[in-house]
Amino acid sequence: MRRGILSVFLCCAALFVQVNAQVNVVTNGKANSRIVIDKDSPVDRQAAELLQDFVNRISGAMLPVETSGTLRKGDMAIGRGDVSGLTEDGFRLQTDKGILYISSGGDKGSIYGVVTLLENYLGVSYYGSNEYSLTPQSTIILPEMNHAENPAFRYRQSQNYAMREDPIYKDWFRLESPQEVFAGGLWVHTFDKILPSDVYGKAHPEYYSFINGERRPGNASQWCLTNPEVFEIVSQKIDSIFKANPGRNVISVSQNDGNHTNCTCPDCKALDDQEGGPSGSIIYFLNKLAERFPDKEFSTLAYLYSMHPPKHIKPLPNVNIMLCDIDCKREVPLTDNASGRDFMKALEGWSVISNNIFIWDYGINFDNYVAPFPNFPILQKNIQLFKEHNATMHFSQIASSKGGDFAEMRTYMVSKLMWNPYLNADSLMRSFMDGYYGAAAPYLYQYEKLLEGGLLASHVDLWIYDSPVSHKDGMLNTNCLKRYNELFDQAEEAVAGDDILLMRVRRSRLPIQYSELEIARTMDGGDADAIRKKLDLFELRTAEYEVPTLNERNNSPADYCKLYRERYLPGRTRNLAKGASVIWGIEPAEKYKKLGETALTDELFGGTTFVESWVGWSGSDGSFVLDMGEEKEISSIEADFLHQLGAWILLPKKVSYSISSDNKEYRSFGVKELEEDRSPQVKFVGVKCESEAPVRTRYIKVDVKGVITCPSWHYGVGYPAWFFLDEVTVM
Repeated sequence: MRRGILSVFLCCAALFVQVNAQVNVVTNGKANSRIVIDKDSPVDRQAAELLQDFVNRISGAMLPVETSGTLRKGDMAIGRGDVSGLTEDGFRLQTDKGILYISSGGDKGSIYGVVTLLENYLGVSYYGSNEYSLTPQSTIILPEMNHAENPAFRYRQSQNYAMREDPIYKDWFRLESPQEVFAGGLWVHTFDKILPSDVYGKAHPEYYSFINGERRPGNASQWCLTNPEVFEIVSQKIDSIFKANPGRNVISVSQNDGNHTNCTCPDCKALDDQEGGPSGSIIYFLNKLAERFPDKEFSTLAYLYSMHPPKHIKPLPNVNIMLCDIDCKREVPLTDNASGRDFMKALEGWSVISNNIFIWDYGINFDNYVAPFPNFPILQKNIQLFKEHNATMHFSQIASSKGGDFAEMRTYMVSKLMWNPYLNADSLMRSFMDGYYGAAAPYLYQYEKLLEGGLLASHVDLWIYDSPVSHKDGMLNTNCLKRYNELFDQAEEAVAGDDILLMRVRRSRLPIQYSELEIARTMDGGDADAIRKKLDLFELRTAEYEVPTLNERNNSPADYCKLYRERYLPGRTRNLAKGASVIWGIEPAEKYKKLGETALTDELFGGTTFVESWVGWSGSDGSFVLDMGEEKEISSIEADFLHQLGAWILLPKKVSYSISSDNKEYRSFGVKELEEDRSPQVKFVGVKCESEAPVRTRYIKVDVKGVITCPSWHYGVGYPAWFFLDEVTVM
C-alpha cells in the first residue's frame, strides 16, 4: 500500500516539475509573458521584436518587450542564460522555473534562437518572400526544453530575390551578407578597388601584371605582387579602410575576375615556379599583410589560375582562403568526375596547410537562370565535403532569381544544410514542397526526381554556363518534356482553387516552358503557330510573375520574346545561301570547324550560350567563301555575331563582303566597321550590307577583322579574344 502511495506521489511530483518548467505565454488571446532583453543589445532587440511579431500573428496577443533586470515566472529572457559550449551564431533554448532563456554564443545567436523557437515549438514555416505558414492558436504554452545548436560554418551566404523584398527572410534562413562582415564591403575581386588602375596605371604600369611580354594595367589586370611599392601603397590603403570601418576586422584582398592574368615578371614568375603555381605569390603577399596587421583577417581568392595551393609557403592563421569550384561540372558530387576531383585535390591541399577556408560553391546556370538545373542530389554531399576539409565559411551561389529553377526551394535547402550538413536532404525537399505547393507537391516531387534521373542517364554534363539545348537528347528530350508537362498539368489541376498555390506551381513551370522554346529554335521545320502560342504564354507568365532576367547579364524575358519573334520563329526568313558549301580562308578554332560547314547557312540562329550553332575564332581574323552552287540574284548579305563579354566573346572590328562569279576575281559588296561595346548584356549583332540594285553572284567572301587580344578593361586582358559567327543570310 505504501509503495502505491509513493508511486502516486512521485508521478504527481514529476507532473508538478514538468508543469512548473512550462512557460505560459498566451492564454485565450491574452498575454501572460514578457520578453526581457538587455537595453544595450540591438541584436537582442531585433530578436525580441521578431518573437513579439510572430506571437502576435499566431495568437493576436502583443507581448511587451521590457528591459527589466529582475525576471519572473513566464518571462522569455533573450541574451541571458547558459552560454557554455556555444560558438558564434550558436544559441540555447532552456526553460528553468517557468522562464525561457534564449542565450547566444555571439553575433546573431539570439535571433537564430528565436527562429528555431518559432519553427520547432510554435509551428511557423518560412518558404520565400513573405511566404510562410502558421497555425493560429489562442493559447501558447511552451514545454520544458533544453535545446542548443551551433552552426557548421561561422559564415553562411547564399542568394535569393526574397532578400531584397522581405526584411525577415535573410535572418530567418540564418544567412549573412558581405556588407555585414567585410570592411568597406570589400569581399571579392578587390585588387582594382584597392589600387585602381585608372588612377595608378598610366604613371606606374609596373604595379600591374606583366602578361605576354608587356605590362598591362587595367581594371581586369592583377598586381605585381613582388613589387615592394605595391605592398606599401596597399598597406596604407587597407589601414585607412579599417580605420574608416571601426568594428570590422575582415577584408578581402583578392585577384580581379579573369583567368591567367597574373603577373609573370621575372620576380613573380620565379616565386610562382618555386611554389608550383600562381598561388605562391598571392600567399606571399597576403602573409606580409597578415604580419603587418596581426589583429585583422585577410581573405583572398583561390580561383581559376590560383586554385591549387603553394608547395611550401603556408598561409598565416589570419589569412582566409576563399576557394572556388567554378570549373566543376554539377551532375555528380565533386568526388565523382574529373573536374570535381581536380578541385578536391586543391581542397585537400589547402586543408593540410590551413584551418581558415571559405568555400565558394556554384549551383547556378549563369547563362540561363530560367532553365532546369537538377543538382539537388549533390548539394548535401558537397557541403559535407567542405565541412570535413576545414571550411569555416561558405557561399552557396545558386539560381535564385525570381522564376529561376526552384529558386525558393534551392535557398531553403542550402541554408539549412549550411547550418547542419547532416540533416536529411530528401526530407527537407519533401517538407518544403508539402508546405509551399500543397496538393501539387507530389507531382512536382516526381517531376524533379525524373529530371534528376534523366540527367544521370544521359551522361551529359551539367555546368554553370549550360543551355537547355545541350540536353535536348537527354533529360529534355521530346518524351521527357511530354511527361514533365503532364505532371505540371496535374499539379495545376490539384491547386486550381487556390490562386497563391497555382501561382507558385506556374512560376515553377517556367523553366520547362523556356526549355521548349530554346529547343524549338534549333529544330528545322517547326510549327510556327504552336511555337508562337508557347512564346505568348511564356511572355504573359514572366510578366505576371515579375521575372526580371533570364541570365546574369540582365537580358529580360520581354526582350527575349521580342528577339525570338524577330530571330527564331520558323519561316521568318529565307536564306538564298542555305546549304552553301564553305571554303575556309582563315579557319575557325578546330572544335568549330566541322560545325561551321553547315551551321553558317542552315537558317537556324544561335542563342545566348555558344554550345550550338555558333562558330568561333580565337585570337585571329576570320575568312571564308560561301559557294551557293549557281549564280543567284542577291540584294543583301548579313552575318550574325555574338557579344558575350563574360565568355571573352567580343564583337569584331570590321566585316567585309565581296562577291565573285568564278571564285577568282572578287569585287566589294560592302564594308562595315563596328564600335567597341563594353556592355555586359548578351547581344546578337547583325552586320548587314545592301546593294542599291540586285546583283548576280555565285561566291560570297566574308572577311572578319577580329579584336585579336582582350583589351585592358576586359577580364581576359592580354589573352586571345574570341568572336563568334552564326548565320550568314543572303537575300
